[in-house]
Amino acid sequence: MGNLRAVCIGKAERIEGFSPLTGINKRPAPGPVAIGREGIAQDAILDRKHHGGFDQAIYVYFQADYDWWAGELGYAPEPGLFGENLVIEGPASADTAIGDRFRIGECLLEVTYHRTPCMTFAAKMGDKFWARRFHRANRPGAYCRVLQPGTVESGLAVELIPYEGERITVSDLMAFDVTKDIPLDFMRRAVTTPIREKTRFKYETRLADLF
Repeated sequence: MGNLRAVCIGKAERIEGFSPLTGINKRPAPGPVAIGREGIAQDAILDRKHHGGFDQAIYVYFQADYDWWAGELGYAPEPGLFGENLVIEGPASADTAIGDRFRIGECLLEVTYHRTPCMTFAAKMGDKFWARRFHRANRPGAYCRVLQPGTVESGLAVELIPYEGERITVSDLMAFDVTKDIPLDFMRRAVTTPIREKTRFKYETRLADLF
């Protein structure tokens, strides 16, 4: 059992020194927020190629990982700093697997993938080496699809429902971001999980090309 620390929403804004509009600047909402199949309607998602959609409707970050970052950054990160929609106390990235589910009130989320750091994230953090630093930390948080819409707010209990199949953690996946040499056994295991369809297609295509 965990706890929902914050629900964060962003609007279209510009980051100093970075020209594209972005919704990465997310701030805690003061009251209940409705989560639909494609996420939070009021939340700005501008780069639809890499963010949003049914398989990445909600981005979750974990307070346990933020606690670790506090030591690295020299200050305690406030909810929304990494552009997440939900901050959950209880789990951590290293223990969160594809297919794990979070029940928050009537809302049911399912983990589909990890977050990959990008130039927008680096601009947000004011560090041109941030993507490398975030990747090295291997605490990516989790993208989720919405299996059951519902209304959530900070303070609600979060029930973790572990996936009973192959345990492919978001940290396992992030470790392969910088290499094309992904073990065949790992890809075979990954496609048995409810991983996002984009990655499923990539892995299944690679496996099919070998035979």
